[in-house]
Amino acid sequence: MTEYERSRTMTARPEDVFDRAADLAGLDAWLPRELHVHAGEPPAVTVHEDRTDQDTSALLRARPEQLRLEWGTRDQGSYAGWLQVAGIGSGASEVTVHLSFFDDSHDPGRQEVTEALETSLRRLEDQVRERSAPDAD
Repeated sequence: MTEYERSRTMTARPEDVFDRAADLAGLDAWLPRELHVHAGEPPAVTVHEDRTDQDTSALLRARPEQLRLEWGTRDQGSYAGWLQVAGIGSGASEVTVHLSFFDDSHDPGRQEVTEALETSLRRLEDQVRERSAPDAD
């Protein structure tokens, strides 16, 4: 099993960050660009990966009371992950994403995963910032 984890501080309330991260319709805005989540009957989702042009059955659970998202493959059990938002005071949050690959053949490698996590956290921060920006009238 291989595990990866990255964190990022964001200038936003933890509830706002979680709401943006957990918005099923907006997942493509912050997930790696090659992954697309299509809702089924929650918590069931299908994840399409552009690189392999494959669809994978998965589960995605939002736990708002814990400010936590959990996901993983449904049939193979080869992959799981979570996102946790924590308030750190003064209207700021720390967001941590953790990935576990239980089957090494599904692990794309440290460099690729690290870059994807960093990019996803940056894109999530951009989405949170855009959503909380005052309207320019």
